[in-house]
Amino acid sequence: PTPPYYCSDWLSVTLFGTTLAISLGGIVASRQLHADLLTSVLHSPMSFFEATPSGNLLNRFSKEVDAIDCMIPEGLKMMLSYLFKLLEVCIIVLLRLAWQSCPTGVWLAVNLEFLGNLLVLAAAILCVRGRGELSPGVVGLALSHSLQVTGVLSWIVRSWTDVENNIVSVERVKEYERTPKEAPWTLEGHAPPASWPHTGTIHFDNYGLQYRKGLDWALRDICIDIQDREKVGIVGRTGAGKSSLVLAIFRILESASGRILIDGIDISTIGLHDLRSRITIIPQEPVLFSGSLRMNLDPFEASPDEELWKALDLVNLSSFVSALPQKLSHQCSEGGQNLSVGQRQLLCLARALLRRTRILVLDEATAAVDLKTDQLIQSTIRSHFKDCTVLTIAHRLHTIMDYSRVVVMDRGQILEVDSPSQLLVLQGRFHQMCVEAGLI
Repeated sequence: PTPPYYCSDWLSVTLFGTTLAISLGGIVASRQLHADLLTSVLHSPMSFFEATPSGNLLNRFSKEVDAIDCMIPEGLKMMLSYLFKLLEVCIIVLLRLAWQSCPTGVWLAVNLEFLGNLLVLAAAILCVRGRGELSPGVVGLALSHSLQVTGVLSWIVRSWTDVENNIVSVERVKEYERTPKEAPWTLEGHAPPASWPHTGTIHFDNYGLQYRKGLDWALRDICIDIQDREKVGIVGRTGAGKSSLVLAIFRILESASGRILIDGIDISTIGLHDLRSRITIIPQEPVLFSGSLRMNLDPFEASPDEELWKALDLVNLSSFVSALPQKLSHQCSEGGQNLSVGQRQLLCLARALLRRTRILVLDEATAAVDLKTDQLIQSTIRSHFKDCTVLTIAHRLHTIMDYSRVVVMDRGQILEVDSPSQLLVLQGRFHQMCVEAGLI
């Protein structure tokens, strides 16, 4: 065989290796980019989700990742296949003819049509010059391949344009890596003791909070000591700063001044996971995920079924779950939509019972349930969380009338702190709120 055939075989092997490398490299790159994107979003602060439309997030995880998965590798493979096709044409036409006639150079042109026509002209000239030595088959091969050059060059440019357009998806995915992130989830050398918090005391030391720089203070000069096993109700008008206290304890927002100590440890010096995993919250809107009741009660599979049934019995849900065909394997729809609001809230309460933390936070947890369910939740909290420090943002004032203390807030500051009975005697803001609620 003549050298051009060797070159053609080499080009085929090179094309196969390049295609394989692009396919494997595309898979690895796509997985890495998706993992980085997911990690970046999960570590973003709450302000990021408040400022970023959910459609943008869905677009990044769907359309942009699909372009990285499919469009870019396919565009690269197509471009390289036509590039190797062009090299094959050049080698077969020029070297094959030059091997049997004489060497000829090909001048590169500035546009595709001129370059293609120049190669056809070169092939035709070589064929004419070597008409005495070339067979008709070789001449036909040279001319038919040279006529393909213009189309091949056009497809190379088109493929490169497609790759250039879709490579923007990589930039959009990488964009989220430059957004602000929360504090580290764990800090080496600063992990709290395994039993922390062992008492549940909370100390606010001149604490201040802003949602963003330049905005008004959401909390100002908060100074209060909450002792272990103390039940504290937090009340106030809308915008008084009640929920901001919860955000501060969980470090959803970082402090602008002062600090919070839990069992003597400054919560800003430990990782977010170490902090948030040691505190239990029952939110106003119950949170359930698509999956079984068992998964929603015990996501990390830390408790046996006996303890799950015991927790369900304590919140009066055992009879309901027992009547289900699949019992604990019953599948909850997205957000628990196949359960009532009261049942979802009671499941969240059962999940809190299983966590056994020393601090429990209720962020208006009974605001969306009926009075009977509210009474059941409050009774369970009094009897089974008696060894815990309980912070309750109260929606109904009667639920905190037997608490140890009540904190009355207004415009981010503490107005009154004392037992409910003493605050009623003082006839201040809390007394006024009780009058408006019809409790007095």
